Amino acid sequence: MSSEDNQPAVKAFFWYDPVKRGIIYQIVTLLAVGLIGYYLFSNVQANLERQSIATGFGFLEKESSFEIGESLIEYSSADTYAKALLVGFLNTIKVSLTGIVLTVILGVFIGIARLSSNWLVSRIASAYIELFQNIPILLQLFFFYALFYEVFPSPRSALNPMGGVFITNRGIVFGVPAPHAAHQYILAAFLVACVLVFLLARWAKKRQTQTGQLFPVFYTSIAILLGLPFLTWLGFGAPMAMNVPRLQGFNFVGGLNVSPEFGALLFGLVLYTAAFVAEIVRAGIQSIDKGQTEAAMSIGLRPGQIMKLVILPQALRVIVPPLTSQMLNLTKNSSLAVAIGYPDFVAVAGTSINQTGQAIEGVALIMLVYLSISLSTSAFMNWYNKRIALVER
Repeated sequence: MSSEDNQPAVKAFFWYDPVKRGIIYQIVTLLAVGLIGYYLFSNVQANLERQSIATGFGFLEKESSFEIGESLIEYSSADTYAKALLVGFLNTIKVSLTGIVLTVILGVFIGIARLSSNWLVSRIASAYIELFQNIPILLQLFFFYALFYEVFPSPRSALNPMGGVFITNRGIVFGVPAPHAAHQYILAAFLVACVLVFLLARWAKKRQTQTGQLFPVFYTSIAILLGLPFLTWLGFGAPMAMNVPRLQGFNFVGGLNVSPEFGALLFGLVLYTAAFVAEIVRAGIQSIDKGQTEAAMSIGLRPGQIMKLVILPQALRVIVPPLTSQMLNLTKNSSLAVAIGYPDFVAVAGTSINQTGQAIEGVALIMLVYLSISLSTSAFMNWYNKRIALVER
C-alpha cells in the first residue's frame, strides 16, 4: 500500500459545496434587500419630517367631511374616515362578488355555445368573444356609462318594460318587498336549505359510487331551495306588501335603485371577463378526449347528461386554475370604477388621501385590501381545485 493512501483526505473548500454556496448567496441577497428597504424607509421618513407631513393611521378616527353616493350601511359626512373606507370596501365586495357569479354563469353558457353544432349559435358566441376581448375594459365602462346618460330617458319619461321596473338615466328602479319581520326568518330558511342541498349532494354522490344509481340532485335541490323559504313565508301569513317606486318631483322614490355607475361597472366587468372565461371553458371541454363522449352515447346518455356527468366534471380540472386568474382580474379591474364615479375602495381612499395628505398610508391600505381579496379568492379556488382533483388509487 502506497504512502499516499495513508494520507488523510483533505476536505474540499466549503465554497465548492453547492449547498453551502447557495446558502451564502441567499444570505447576501437578503442583506442587500434589507439594506435597500432601510435606505428607502429612512429616506421617506426624512422627507416627511422635512416637509412637516404627519404619518400614521390616526387620521382614520377623524371626521371624513365628505358624502358617498352609494352605501350598504348608514353613512354621513359626520362619520370617520375609517367608516368611509369601510363603505368603499363593501362597495368593492358588492360589485366583485356579483360580477364573479354573473361572469361564471355567462362565461360557461358562451363557452358551451361556442362549441354548438348549430352554425348560427356558434358564430354568435364567437363574435361575442372577439368583440369584448379586443375592446379595452376602460372603453367598455365609458360606453355603458354613456349609454345610461345619453340613451335612456329622464325619470319623467322612464322606460317601463314590465310592471314595477323603470329604466332612466338615473338608474334602474324596481320594486322590492316592504320591510317585514318574516324576512330574516326567510333568509335563515334559505341558508338552512343551502346546507341541506350540500349534504344531499354528498349523499347522492356516495350513493352513486356504491350502487351506480343516479339521484335527481338538481331538481330536488331546486325544490328545497325554493320550498323551504316559501313554507316559511306562508307560516308568517304570506306578507305581500311591496315597496314600489313612484315618481316624485324629478326622480323616483321607493323601491331599489341600481345607479348608472354601478350598472355600467357591472355590465362592463361581466361582459369583458365572460369573454375570457368562455374561451377557458371551450378549451377545457375540448381537452377531453372524444372517446369519452362516444362511450357516454353508447350507454344511452342524452347530450345534456353527457355534458353534466361526463364532460364538465373532467374539464373542471383544466378550467379551474385559469378561471381563478380571471376572477382575480375582475376584482382588480373593479378599481377602474374611479373613472366613472362609482365609490369603490380606491375612489374613497383617493378622496381621503386628497383631504388628509396621508398618501403613503392610503396607498398602503389600497394594496392591503386588494391583496387580501386576491389571496382569499386564490385560497378558496385552490381548495376547490384540490377537491375535484383526480385521486390515484
